[in-house]
Amino acid sequence: MRGRMIRWGVPIALLAVAGVGAAMAATASTHSSSGTVRTVKSAKFGTVLVSASGKTLYRYTVDRKGVNKCTAVAICAKYWPRLLVKGTAKPTAGAGVNAALLGTIKQAKGVSQVTYAGFPLYFFAGDAKAGDMKGQGFDKTWYVVNAKGALVKHAVAGSPTPAPTTTSSGGGGWG
Repeated sequence: MRGRMIRWGVPIALLAVAGVGAAMAATASTHSSSGTVRTVKSAKFGTVLVSASGKTLYRYTVDRKGVNKCTAVAICAKYWPRLLVKGTAKPTAGAGVNAALLGTIKQAKGVSQVTYAGFPLYFFAGDAKAGDMKGQGFDKTWYVVNAKGALVKHAVAGSPTPAPTTTSSGGGGWG
C-alpha cells in the first residue's frame, strides 16, 4: 500500500508544483509590461497615467522617491502589482508623458519597477479593464497619478463627485 501511495503521490506533487510555477509565471507576465507609460483623459480625474494596455497606474502614499514599501507586505503586493520592465530595459514615454520623469528602481529577480517623478507605479488587481479606476482612494493611500507625477486625490472641478468604490476594514494601510 505504501509503495502505491508513493507511486501516485510523487507525480501528483510534481503536477501541483508545476501548476503553481505556471500560475506564478502567468501572474508575473501579466504585470510585466513594455514599460510604456502614457496618459488618458478621465472625466472624473483629468489627465492620468496608464500603461501601454490602458490600465490605470497608481501611487502608494507610503512609498518614498525610489522606495517601494508595498512589495514587502504580501497582501499589498497581491492587490497592487508593480509596473515592471525586464533587466535593464528602460520605460518608454507615450503620449502626454514627460520622458524626463520616467525611471526605474531595481527589484528582485532581474526586474525593475517603473517610476514616475521618482515614485513607484502600480496597477490595482480590482481593475478588470482599461479605464477602470477602482483603486482610486483605496484606504486613503492609493491614488491615480497626473502627467506631472502628482497624486490626484479629488475629482477635477466640474465633474461629479465619485462614489466610494472600495471599503477598508481597518486603519492605516499596509505600510
